[in-house]
Order: sequence, then structure tokens, then C-alpha cells
Amino acid sequence: MTVHKVSGLADQFYVGGYDLPGAVNALDKIACPVAPWDAPPIRQVAAARGFGQRDGGIDFTTLMLIDSAGPADVTGNLKALPTADVIGTYAMAAGAMAAGNPGACILARQVGYDPTRDNKGFLTLKVSLQANGYGMEWGKQLTAGLRTDTAATAGAFYDDGAATAFGGQAYFQLTAFTGTSVTIDIQHATTSGGSYVTTGLTSQAFTAAPGWQRVAVPNTTTIDEFLKVVTTGTFTNAVFSVVFCRNSVAGVTF
Repeated sequence: MTVHKVSGLADQFYVGGYDLPGAVNALDKIACPVAPWDAPPIRQVAAARGFGQRDGGIDFTTLMLIDSAGPADVTGNLKALPTADVIGTYAMAAGAMAAGNPGACILARQVGYDPTRDNKGFLTLKVSLQANGYGMEWGKQLTAGLRTDTAATAGAFYDDGAATAFGGQAYFQLTAFTGTSVTIDIQHATTSGGSYVTTGLTSQAFTAAPGWQRVAVPNTTTIDEFLKVVTTGTFTNAVFSVVFCRNSVAGVTF
């Protein structure tokens, strides 16, 4: 195995269907902690701990940008402090954007949009995404960052190494759209040139952007080695990302 270091240059970040890297100054935290619980037997002289609830969080710093009309919320809906869940997706470039690169995803509540001005006049805003219901997940990008389709398209296959029988989760982010509707589907086959069918990881029919969705299949579902992202619908422009989280063991619960 060859190990090499990579920088965070050219990484991408999406929240609630908005493409944010041009406005995000830093990702301050990407965390997926597990709360331990104490369970020592009476004969044991030291602590014994098991895994408890999973959690997750992504904290980031945004810039205040100005357009011709004055201060602009170029970071989408952040300043509205939405009360519903949103999805955050961190897409690593790892030197160059490509299918198979790591992606960190979280279904979360947005907490804060707090400005900070330093003594040099640098104005930034702090935002925190705190996991709600599922904890943060690391997966693989099945699109090279954001993919643009101008019509219904079957993408190139990605070889994920091996099939598994434990299901998985998918995170969809739609950042731009023109048309009637688009549905995004992860399909699989046993060979690269085989007959591809849906894994069950299929988005809703999006009719506008921004849009986002987390989809899961039961953890007894077989997902084959070769994967494709396929779009269907009537549209002339759809810009989206897909991150796939394959469960590697049985009994995964959320």
C-alpha cells in the first residue's frame, strides 16, 4: 500500500442544496464522536466502556460578501436560521475531484450565524451543523464534486471494490436546476458492463433547486460492486452531487 499526503485545496462544501466553497473561509470542525457508556463489572478495577449514541458536527466560517445591492447572503439560506433539518456535504478533492474521493455528510440542525470582526476589520460568520437523528457519515463521492447533466444521463461506472450485503445510505444535493423534474438514482451491477438496476437509493423527483435528500435502504440489502449515478426526468440543466455510504458490517443502526 502506498501512502501519500494530500492538501485540502479545491475541496467543496454544500449545505441544503447550496454550493458554498466560494464563501466558506474555513471548515473548523468535522467530527463524528460516539458517546461512551460505563459498564464495568464489579471485579474490574478500571473503567470499561461501550459505544453509545453516535453524534456528528461540522463547524465552519463564512465570509461576508458584498454585491451591488449591499450585503448579500451569498451563503444561501444560512442567515434565515432554518428550523428544519438540512444536509451538509464536505467533498474532498484529494488533489483532484474524482469519483471515489471521500465525502463527509450530515443531516443536521443549523445552529448560529454569528458575526465576528477582528482588530484588522476582517468580518466573518460562524455556523455550526449539529447532527440530528443519524450522526455524521463518511462515504465516497459517486460524482466528481458537482456533476452537470443537460438531459437524462447514465454516468460512468465506479468500481467500489466488492459487493456487500448490509445496505447503505446516499446523500443528494441539487444546487442548480432548469426543467420540469429530475430524479437521481444509484444503480448497481455485478460487472462493469452488466445490467444496471436500482439499489433503492433513489432521490425524490426534484422540481427546483436548491434541493437535498438523505435516502437509506435496509441493512440487509445487497449492493453490488459496480455503481452508476443515473438521472431521469425532463430538464436542460441539473447540477448535483451524490455521496454513497456503504455499510461494511451487519446490524448498522441509526
